Amino acid sequence: MVLNKGKRRFLLIIIVLLTTVIISALLFVGRSHKKQEKIGFIITGSVDEKGWNGMHYEGVSAACKELGAELIVKENIKEFQGECGPAIEELIKKGCKMIILTSFGYAEEAADIIAKYPEVSFYSNSFNFHADNVTSYFSRMYQARYLAGIVAGMQTKTNKIGYVAAMPTSEVNRGISAFTLGVRQVNPDAVVTVAWSNSWDNEAEERKQADNLINNTGVDVITYHQNQTYVAEEAEKAGICSIGYNQSLESCSERYLTAVVCDWKLTYEAIIRQYLKGDSSDIKMYWVGIEENAVKLTDYSQLVTEETREKVNKAINRILEGYDVFSGVIYDNKGRSRCKDNQTIRDEVLLEQFDWYVEGVEFYEE
Repeated sequence: MVLNKGKRRFLLIIIVLLTTVIISALLFVGRSHKKQEKIGFIITGSVDEKGWNGMHYEGVSAACKELGAELIVKENIKEFQGECGPAIEELIKKGCKMIILTSFGYAEEAADIIAKYPEVSFYSNSFNFHADNVTSYFSRMYQARYLAGIVAGMQTKTNKIGYVAAMPTSEVNRGISAFTLGVRQVNPDAVVTVAWSNSWDNEAEERKQADNLINNTGVDVITYHQNQTYVAEEAEKAGICSIGYNQSLESCSERYLTAVVCDWKLTYEAIIRQYLKGDSSDIKMYWVGIEENAVKLTDYSQLVTEETREKVNKAINRILEGYDVFSGVIYDNKGRSRCKDNQTIRDEVLLEQFDWYVEGVEFYEE
């Protein structure tokens, strides 16, 4: 049978359409049967917490949903209690080839387990441990600490500001120092008094040290570096101003000035996408900040003046233009020069060797 030109064209169109449908169906079947990647996630507390652990969980959960990965969580895994290694082993048995360690000491504690599984990609919230299958990640939280210091320095009337800190790691030390640089940028007469809780999460000790600073040193603004909001709650009871960390505390009064926070979804999207692409060994360190819109201050209370907001905005713009918080002339609290004019402290020093404090930092002793 010979088809005329019109019928041949019609038949060709039908064939093209059928081919398209078949290819689309095959692609759909292939995608629907594609193995979903399993990502392990270990935290020291609960996913329901509103502090450090909860914020990280919200970020990684949203990132996994966005990227089509299955998240498997191990909660309440305490540091240096022999719990991290077994948690990793369990996640690997469940099929996780990427495991995220969200607390500072996990990687060091589980070093032998990490070495045992070179085919597993580990992402560690610490820069103090290195291995071929470990990528470090964190945010430049110190940038937002610097901005918070500006707020505190403008707010204080006594020129005495309190800081309850967990422990003297490089992360905590640079946060204290960045905060103090911000304070003294706008108020050179102010001092920051630090009290140690020696734990990321110890309610009794954090409340005690906050009360010590409030009642015994005369601070009228206080901040903290722990997982929970106990210090801000003590400040509320005492009627003084506070600056939060990790989250905005909605239950507080206007004396809760602002909070230092990170967009962990953005960070986790970056590292999970890298892993899914098969590039987990290409980049060994993620350190994101204001430039990537990863760290910021939350909305201000009405007590934060327009003048203060303008100073913070000016500081943000300087950072976006390339200025680093740890640049220019910097002395430590023992009078030693740590940075000179036209110099910037290197990231390696900030990350791993920050064992000092800038001028203006003092320590509370009971």
